[in-house]
Order: sequence, then structure tokens, then C-alpha cells
Amino acid sequence: MITAVVGTNWGDEGKGRMVDLLANKYDVVVRYQGGNNAGHTVINDRGEFILNLLPSGILRDETVNVMGPGMVIDIEHLTGEIGRLREKGIEITPDHLKISDRAIICMPYHKLLDCLEEDRLGKNSYGSTRRGISPVYSDKYMKKAFRMGDLFDMNALKERMEGIIEWKNLTVKNGYGSEALTPEANISWLEKFGLPLLNYVCDTTEYLTDAVNAGKSVMFEAQLGALRDIDFGIYPFTSASSTISAYAPIGAGIPHIKLDETIGIMKAYSSCVGAGPFTCELFGKEGDELREAGGEYGAATGRPRRVGGFDIPASKYGAMIQGADCIALTKMDVLSYFDKIPVCTKYSVDGVETDKFMVGSKLDRAKPVYEYVDGWKTDISSCRNFEDLPENAQKYVKYIENAIGCKVKYISVGPDRDAYIEM
Repeated sequence: MITAVVGTNWGDEGKGRMVDLLANKYDVVVRYQGGNNAGHTVINDRGEFILNLLPSGILRDETVNVMGPGMVIDIEHLTGEIGRLREKGIEITPDHLKISDRAIICMPYHKLLDCLEEDRLGKNSYGSTRRGISPVYSDKYMKKAFRMGDLFDMNALKERMEGIIEWKNLTVKNGYGSEALTPEANISWLEKFGLPLLNYVCDTTEYLTDAVNAGKSVMFEAQLGALRDIDFGIYPFTSASSTISAYAPIGAGIPHIKLDETIGIMKAYSSCVGAGPFTCELFGKEGDELREAGGEYGAATGRPRRVGGFDIPASKYGAMIQGADCIALTKMDVLSYFDKIPVCTKYSVDGVETDKFMVGSKLDRAKPVYEYVDGWKTDISSCRNFEDLPENAQKYVKYIENAIGCKVKYISVGPDRDAYIEM
């Protein structure tokens, strides 16, 4: 079985929790894009974990985890993330974690450039996580990046570093007026954080191809959601990589493999970190209460998330773009305090209502059209079967299924690993 687990909205849909839950059915879990701008929160019998770079199957001892060539890896952050897991008793070995030799290294100057540009933009900034993601992907496509496999030949890497730093200083020093970069500092950083990781670096394309040919099951894990995709999202307020399921085999390093299933993750309401259009956004007391009830603060950054009711136009579009075969509906329990649950059913653009999701300036001008459906006003965290849910909770799930045209297969009713319903 080859499955992609992907977000259908703005990110932060609960993908890490679902990957951790489903990983026991898979031999291999692969992160196929993005970097440490991800924040996947997983709660299980070992505690609470926030994963930024490592695949969310890393907490399953029997699962092999792969960081694919579509990723950009801050090796200093990865070293710290591995260390924090080891402090909690999670043993990570080269048999448990494999890093693609084609994955791109996110250098310190990428983070610096990210911060310098966001500061320059001021109130017009993109809401970046300031972790260097856009600059490093830019370098990848300009063919001026370093890959994890380059660490095996430090002499050749050092020769390339001279020219790269000279080129970077045209922007860092001459453009932004920041202190000049030096090759020596960047080489030292690579030696300190990169060389200890070499035991994990390998040809993951060969490994995954052999695994698939041997009949092993593989899960592809995405970072962010469809609306942050570089091509199909709310450009330019997107990530710098492709977050959609169609890219999963490519970013994982096995483009010749076809998906069997795509599981789209969406919350029972909406949330969004960062700048850009978020039509369904709730403000004031209504927004504050939902944010606190859902604990909506970025796992990667700690920033308060913007929140809103379930957004039908955005979710229907996201499920289509992802080619979702089924939906995992997360954080259903958060809505239990509502008498009436807000649902954004349409957008109003220049006085005209539409149920279509759009991009560009029309989305900037869109206003939400809200309807309110009956709540259930009772704790559902102990429910383990659909029939256990209150009648209005069952109606809400069916309402969402009909609205987006895709079946709900999983319902999360709490943060713990076993707090879910499988339809």
C-alpha cells in the first residue's frame, strides 16, 4: 500500500497526529518536502512531541523513517531534534532513520536572508517562519545549494563554498548592508553538525525502490496544506515547495511509484498561521474563544493562529487539488462548547456570492458568508464509534461530507493516540 497523508487547507490540520496514528500499518514513512517550518505535534504514551523535520513515524520503533530529496534540512536543528527525542528515550539509529543524499542543506545564511527580507518588507511581509525555507529552495533551483551527499567529500565542498559565499555577499553585504559572510564559518558549521549525521545519509531512492518491490507499505507525509502549495495555493503567501500528493513520489525520491490512496487531513474548523487571505477568519471574542479552545498556537513558531469556522469553498478546493480519496477530520472535540457552530458556506466577492475558491485579487476582496448549525454541547472525547457521537455531531460530519464531496474515514475526538473514530 502506497499512501499519501496531506493537508487540504492552510497547514496545521493535524497531519503529524494522523501519521503517528496510522504508522503502525506501514513499514516506511517518508517526509517528501519542506523543512523545519513544519510543526507536527504528536501525543502518545511516551509524552508530547513536536516534530519539525523528522517524519512523524519516528515514534514507532518498528517503522523506518526517510527524509526525502524534496526536503530542505537545517542540520543544526535536526541535531537538536534528534537529541530531544533521545532525552525522552526515543532511540534513533541508521536502521530507523535514513536521510537522502540528494536532500538540500539549509545553511545559516538562508535563515539570515529570510530574516533580512522579512524585516525589509515590514508590514508587507509574507509571515515567514524565518527559518530560511524560501531562500534555500531558491538556491536549489539556481543550482547553488549543497546536498547532504556533498558532506562525504569535504574537499570538493570547500572549493565550491568560496564561490557561493562570494555570490551571497553581493546580497548580504552589498544589498542588505549586513556583516559579510565567511567561507570558514560556514565550513565549520557543516563539519560540526553535518559530519555526525553521515551514518544516516544514503541513497534513499534505492532503499525505497527495493522496499516497494519487496511489497512493503509506504506512507508519504506532507508538510503544510494545499492552500500553501507553491503552484496551487494562495500565492505569494505560500511555502516554497509543492505540498500536494501528486508531488509525493517525486519529493520522496521514487517518481516511478504510483499512489494507491490519498488521505486528506482537515480540521473540523479552520486555522491559519502567517499572512495572506483567510476569508473565513473570525475576530473578537468569537475568534479568541475558538483559538483558546483549540490551543491554536504554531508548533514550529508559537505564533497565535488565525481561526475561523469550517470553510467549505477552501476545503472542497483543497480536497480536489490533493485528489483525496477520504478525509481525516481532526479536532472535532474542540467544537463541543458551541451552541451554534459557524460554517463558512460561500464567499461574497464584490457583492456576488460564490461557492468557488479563487486565487489572486478576488480572494483578497472575498468576504465570508456564514451559516450556523446546531452544536452538541457535550464531551465526545470518549467516543470510539460513530454511533457513540451525539446526533448533532453525526449530522455535522455528514454535512461536511456532502459539502466537500468526499467521505470522512477518520474522526479525531481528542489529542491522545487512541482518541479517534474509524468509520
